[in-house]
Amino acid sequence: MGMTITEKILAAHSGQREVRPGMLINAKIDIALGNDITAPIAISEFRKAGGGKVFDPDRVVLVPDHFTPNKDIDAARQCAQIREFAREQKLRHYYEGGEIGIEHALLPEQGVVVPGDLVIGADSHTCTYGALGAFATGVGSTDLAAAMMTGQSWFKVPESIKVIFRGSLRRWVSGKDLILNLIGRIGVDGALYRALEFTGETVRALGMADRLTIANMVIEAGAKNGIFAPDEITLEYIRGRAEREIRIYRSDSDAAYCDEIEIDAGGIEPQVAFPHLPSNVRGISEVGEIRIDQVLIGSCTNGRIEDLRTAAGILKGRKAAHGLRLIIVPATPLIYRQAMEEGLLRTFLEANAVISPPSCGACLGGHLGVLAEGERAVSTTNRNFVGRMGHTGSEVYLAGPAVAAASAVSGRIAGPEELRRKE
Repeated sequence: MGMTITEKILAAHSGQREVRPGMLINAKIDIALGNDITAPIAISEFRKAGGGKVFDPDRVVLVPDHFTPNKDIDAARQCAQIREFAREQKLRHYYEGGEIGIEHALLPEQGVVVPGDLVIGADSHTCTYGALGAFATGVGSTDLAAAMMTGQSWFKVPESIKVIFRGSLRRWVSGKDLILNLIGRIGVDGALYRALEFTGETVRALGMADRLTIANMVIEAGAKNGIFAPDEITLEYIRGRAEREIRIYRSDSDAAYCDEIEIDAGGIEPQVAFPHLPSNVRGISEVGEIRIDQVLIGSCTNGRIEDLRTAAGILKGRKAAHGLRLIIVPATPLIYRQAMEEGLLRTFLEANAVISPPSCGACLGGHLGVLAEGERAVSTTNRNFVGRMGHTGSEVYLAGPAVAAASAVSGRIAGPEELRRKE
């Protein structure tokens, strides 16, 4: 019997000819990632365990992207701790100041993660890199500490679910809508500790931004990882970026899946996830009258240049509703610069938006966009749990950049088509 792409990567990194779901393996890792919330704990555990040098200063990556620019003294202390560790260990991939981007947008962009890699990160959305054809998953800070010391980690080989999207997408429908629709179908535990493997003609036509968005949110269905087989679109994206040799893996025709889910993508309209779960999904036509106080367009999920172009296309010549806070967060300095050169930032400013530096701050209710009690936000981020973006009495509605931008203009949740009809 053949193997899935996930099984092939795990087999190759554990030195075995084949692995099967349920097996416990010890595998070599290519990249170990931490941020300013999780890395300080890992560094402390690293030292407690007698760690001297990291296993490879080119393979340990630290990105202080959550509370930077430092929001308070505690945040400054945490960032100082990882800065000192990075200097001590002579880490090649440590980002600070004008180099900081949101980690899961920055690493693919910079070619730090490449197809065939095995990546762990002390952040649940590390699964983003599956869009490149890598096995990538989130771990705890103590697992990160052990990996920084040894270059290895243990895994239980997950079962795989094949997700097949068929058909052509409607206008304004993006990868965010596809993954929200899937999560709405299977629930937040519908893929618990399983690999979600994406395929079908719809998927093959998607650009990398949409693939990265889909892989980013598989954790919201409980998945261990999400993964796409590399193709010409993948290779074009990494050309000129990849800092290491790539390894292409694809599933065998006789690979075993615990389930197959086939979805007519052409029947999907723009989606909105209502509070307080990413699975509480409705089509835009079913939303109703919901007034909002804030719109956030950005994050590791939807802060790429393609997302900003979509938002700017809707906001061009329009302004955010009076009294509504519109926050734009380009995910990396390169994206910020590109948005400036393309005139997108001018469009956002003319729409009365606030443009944030690359940061995870608003997404997790840390800073740069915290919600007060009773406030509602439409956000292109990946989670809308109780208190996720601020007060436990606030509400977060997840959507793609098209719906977010249209909602900013309307002052209520709305789709681009409705906005145009009213004008």
